[in-house]
Amino acid sequence: MQHFHSLTDIALTNSWLTVGVYDGVHRGHQEIINKLTAGAHANGVPAVVLTFSPHPASVLGKRKVKCLTTTEERADLLFSLGVDVVITHAFDETVAGLSAQEFMARLKRHLGISHLLMGYDFALGKGREGNAARLAELGRAMDYSVEVVEAVSDQSGVISSTEIRKLVDVGNVAEAANLLGHNYSLHGPVVHGDGRGRAIHFPTANIEYADDKLIPANGIYACRAWLGGVRHAAAVNVGVRPTFKSEATRPLVEAFILDFNADIYGQDLRLEFVARLRDELKFPSVDALVEQMQRDVAWARQLLSKTA
Repeated sequence: MQHFHSLTDIALTNSWLTVGVYDGVHRGHQEIINKLTAGAHANGVPAVVLTFSPHPASVLGKRKVKCLTTTEERADLLFSLGVDVVITHAFDETVAGLSAQEFMARLKRHLGISHLLMGYDFALGKGREGNAARLAELGRAMDYSVEVVEAVSDQSGVISSTEIRKLVDVGNVAEAANLLGHNYSLHGPVVHGDGRGRAIHFPTANIEYADDKLIPANGIYACRAWLGGVRHAAAVNVGVRPTFKSEATRPLVEAFILDFNADIYGQDLRLEFVARLRDELKFPSVDALVEQMQRDVAWARQLLSKTA
């Protein structure tokens, strides 16, 4: 498994390829990836995914997109599905201005592609000119074939990263997990907080997360916490701690890991959001807050004991 950040760093003589943002690596994406890996490996060639960072909409739409996955998280999910090579290609005005022919010529030169898989709504090149018909036309000249994979739907419609972002944004992590095919997660180093949790006998691990990472709506969540390959149960607060005065400029992510007491500052902690327990509330006193936290922990423990 190899993760590259530039085409100039790689030279393949043959490969199967798919291109796209693949934010979240949801069930629709997985349909494409499974076809990619099965076909590539049956033909004895590497399965390659080329994705982009930042999100193209951040460049083309001039608005910052909060992503379901960081570049590292995305690569890890793709590798877990059997992908051999991930290329996280920088997306900027120069790349956006390339024609489909120019971009595909680069991919052919560096990756030696013999087969291109694409989602039903995918297009590349300036003005999205590189639709399925255009890419197939280019393929006949450049000696690669094109396969279009149809959308994956559930009862509410086509599964898409946009719809999943909406769910995470309002805290509906259970439905987001259904569409993703895995729990929504975030990770980052554990950093020092102000010690309030320890003072009230609920020491929390405060996670420093990436700026472009989408954080679930403020509230209390039941989570699985992964530390050094070991899974723990956790009750997690996302928000601004309204019971206390806070100068936070963005939501804090604070995990109370059940039945755990160790110094983990600086270590990477990954949280899988299993269920939303309640909204973040302002309490009239610290005692009232502690009483509610005790109920939250009991609820999280019960819920997580019933889930795989």
